[in-house]
Amino acid sequence: MIDAWILDWLNVGFRWVHLIAGIGWIGTSLYFMWLDAALIRNDPSRPDVEGHTWLLHSGGFYLVERRKLPPGQLPAPIHWFKWEAAMTWLTGFALLVIVYYLTRGVYLVDPAISAIGPGQAVALGIGLLVVAWAVYDLVWSSPLARDGGRAATVLSWALLLAVVYGLTRVLSGRAAYIHTGAMLGTIMVANVWMRIVPAQRDQIAAATAGRTPDATLATRAKQRSTHNSYVTFPVIFMMLSHHYPLTYGHRLNWLVLWLLIVVGAGVRHVMIAREHGRRADWWLVPVAAAVAAVVYLTSPAWLGAATRGGERVAFDAANTVIAHRCVSCHSERPSDDIFRIAPNGVTFDTPESIRARAETIRMRVAILKNMPLANKTGMTDAERDLLARWVDQGAAIDVRTRGR
Repeated sequence: MIDAWILDWLNVGFRWVHLIAGIGWIGTSLYFMWLDAALIRNDPSRPDVEGHTWLLHSGGFYLVERRKLPPGQLPAPIHWFKWEAAMTWLTGFALLVIVYYLTRGVYLVDPAISAIGPGQAVALGIGLLVVAWAVYDLVWSSPLARDGGRAATVLSWALLLAVVYGLTRVLSGRAAYIHTGAMLGTIMVANVWMRIVPAQRDQIAAATAGRTPDATLATRAKQRSTHNSYVTFPVIFMMLSHHYPLTYGHRLNWLVLWLLIVVGAGVRHVMIAREHGRRADWWLVPVAAAVAAVVYLTSPAWLGAATRGGERVAFDAANTVIAHRCVSCHSERPSDDIFRIAPNGVTFDTPESIRARAETIRMRVAILKNMPLANKTGMTDAERDLLARWVDQGAAIDVRTRGR
């Protein structure tokens, strides 16, 4: 077992690089999608120039042209945008291993969801990345992708929904979300290296050899680039989702994620349409409906977070439950075999620190029921109800307990 402090520094290092590379990849992707839409057709036309546009940035004017290369004429140097994608995936996979695969399943599995073990969950997660790309590429290389690809689009959305639902029934909610994001991220980077980059290599080889490049490769590359652009926003949310337990910890977490995918893809669709001068504002209607549905599903009204009645709960009783079920992790000196530092800096060593987190305790313990992680300490439903009643009754700290 790797020491916790080593894992923490590996987490920090890889996450830092992951963010830097991801920002570079996403930034260039959004820029080139916009640039293609912003090109102005030349009048009079020039056979070697498909379009141009003027840009202003940092005090300078830039003229950007999209050209067709005459056979046998290859300019140099040519700048490629491919390593950002590779570095984003490599660091992302490293984080998946560090956070989910090397921590004995603490974030990966949940006995309340399924009986799958950490080893089986790791195999499932890695297998998903491989199989998802193979199935996606098969669908979009098949006759279903012809004539605008409507059939392939419907099938892809159906398969994505099936994966989201299936993962939330096998892995912990947090792991299901991150593995969905890792799956889509893997498809994105495979699109770059397996479809887009080969098309670019063919263009260079054709220009060098004096032949016409294969137009079908370029068409497929553009199609895959567009796919990547549509899933960018949903993937960004999934990469951040571990900060929002109200989503992945929800009883209908698969539906919450699905609705948020619709929001991200829908917003991107409106942006792309506007860049091309088309009106697609009607898409904002399903986007708004999806946002409203998520807000309602995560509201106290739907979650059933009504005030609990019953016998009054003294702080001593609540503190006893917290001491037995929570303090092994949430303490200045954790005794847990995985967490050597209190997660997120949350400690319950004093009555004041417990009361300060009372509402969070109520949400995570009694409503979402995703704390303790994987219920590692065996908290019972009766104990969850007791803590909820204590919070509902004002989370009072008895005078005699102060200073303990």
